[in-house]
Amino acid sequence: MKLALLGYGKMGKMIEKVALERGHEIKLVVDIHNAQDLNPENLGKVDVAIDFTTPDVAYRNIMACFSADKPVVSGTTGWLEKWDTVVKYCKENNQTLFYASNFSPGVNVFFHTNRKLAQLMNQFDNYEATIEEIHHIHKLDAPSGTAITLALDIVSLVDRKKRWELNKTADNESIKITALREDEIPGTHIITWESEEDMIEIKHVAKGRRGFAVGAVLAAEFLSGKKGIFTMDDLLQL
Repeated sequence: MKLALLGYGKMGKMIEKVALERGHEIKLVVDIHNAQDLNPENLGKVDVAIDFTTPDVAYRNIMACFSADKPVVSGTTGWLEKWDTVVKYCKENNQTLFYASNFSPGVNVFFHTNRKLAQLMNQFDNYEATIEEIHHIHKLDAPSGTAITLALDIVSLVDRKKRWELNKTADNESIKITALREDEIPGTHIITWESEEDMIEIKHVAKGRRGFAVGAVLAAEFLSGKKGIFTMDDLLQL
């Protein structure tokens, strides 16, 4: 495949490395220094675009790819207030979007485990759920998109939970998310269910960025010949 990389920070460079190892070609790289290169002419030379940028430009990048009739893989978080607009445009104009708050196959197994555990814990009112996420100091959004996905899955499956709260004392209807920014930590997520009698904990620790990059390239490969909106559940068939 011929790929466009939108964003060329540490993740973009790792995606490039993985893509080249898998026999793909990087035809376009766009970052803050050459944003004007994201245009229909240049996008016309690629098969799929992969966006790992920042929340303030992700929406614009996705819409630029749609306008050029190019599939886009988005791993940028923090822009989902525009989600409904993107979905509407994608469906009405027969475009293709693959979105995940986290592209690590291991994290997506973790999502699956979280949903299964939440279904079980729905019947035990004496347990309270909390989420802690730890990332590197360069991460711009808090809580992480992964933590929000975990929290929303619990809210959807546990009748007594209605919302999540960031760095606040949670009430009986909310899930407290604690967001920490430390050193160069790629990403750690911990879900705790605690009662007066005991505690249940599940945890995912990323050892580096490569797992996210592999998932993003697999997503780009998955989009070949497809139209619509896809997630890691579609890719991994979880």
